[in-house]
Amino acid sequence: MKKRKLSIKKCLIFLFILIIVLLLVLLITYKSEISAVSTDTSPKTFVVRQGDNYFSLGERLKENNLIKSTTFYKLYLSLNKPKNTLVSGTYELNEAMSVPEIIKILSDKSNQSDSGVKITFREGLNVRQIAKIVERKAGIPEDNFIATASDKEYVKSLEPKYWFLTDNVLNDQIYYALEGYLFPDTYTFNPENLTSKDIIETMLDNTAKKLEPYKTQIESGTYNVHQILTLASLIELEAKTDEDRAMVSGVFYNRLNNDWSLGSDVTTYYAARKNLSETLTTSDLNDCNGYNTRCTSMRGLPVGPIDNPSISSINAALNPTQNSYYYFVADTNKKVYFTRNANEHEQIIQKLKDEGKWAA
Repeated sequence: MKKRKLSIKKCLIFLFILIIVLLLVLLITYKSEISAVSTDTSPKTFVVRQGDNYFSLGERLKENNLIKSTTFYKLYLSLNKPKNTLVSGTYELNEAMSVPEIIKILSDKSNQSDSGVKITFREGLNVRQIAKIVERKAGIPEDNFIATASDKEYVKSLEPKYWFLTDNVLNDQIYYALEGYLFPDTYTFNPENLTSKDIIETMLDNTAKKLEPYKTQIESGTYNVHQILTLASLIELEAKTDEDRAMVSGVFYNRLNNDWSLGSDVTTYYAARKNLSETLTTSDLNDCNGYNTRCTSMRGLPVGPIDNPSISSINAALNPTQNSYYYFVADTNKKVYFTRNANEHEQIIQKLKDEGKWAA
């Protein structure tokens, strides 16, 4: 009987120790998961919108790499209910902040950034890419921005305000009506009640300023503003320097003037809604829609822009370098090679492959 009691006692002691160990492991894990993500103190702009609450911020904080775990973030909130109400506005956070520090900052209005929401859109981004940045920087859902930039009734209402917006953007084949018209730049927005329309119209205002010096040239030219922006969007992704862009523009004009297909891969990526880092399939190449200029039966420009081009590419579209080339290809160092016929073109490609410079 004594041995049995002793055995039970040992089991209870073991169980007690096991519970203590488990509690310690959980405590250590909890402390670790609510600690700072890294030691990086680089500021990150974070926007708290009206209607947000502490719990709803978890996913966006994780997406911005400001917390390690949404689960432990919410567990912390459950165990430590914030004393202050969440205050909407713009805050500067960083990865070196723990969950308790982040909560403390977000609950104090005096910590709000006075500079507003600062967003940089680089040249060559398309509407889908811009929407991702808007969500990350301004907290506006990606699908909301895309829907607004594609809303034909909304875009139609903007036409009287912006001379460069015409019914060409309302073509049913166009993916996003305002693609190509959102000028790439750095913007600062007031975070209070910020909407997709606020961002879009601020960008369109900038487009108006940037295009104004070219208005007369565009209106008196062979191609309308929609076509110029479409051509500029191709040039933007095909070349990096001003000189190469003007040369590429000349090649495209040579093909257009001789009723050739433009044969531009970047249009095929856009047609397939793929990023340039992804792989094109045979189906993608052969899909003859309004954008894919690799389709041999397609002549002329795509139905609309495939990205939002820089002023350099717009200038190149308006002022091409006259040349006798019909082909070009870039190597891994972004150097562009121009050739007159398919045979020369294939020779250059083979040479680049042999040298390990083929940017397929």
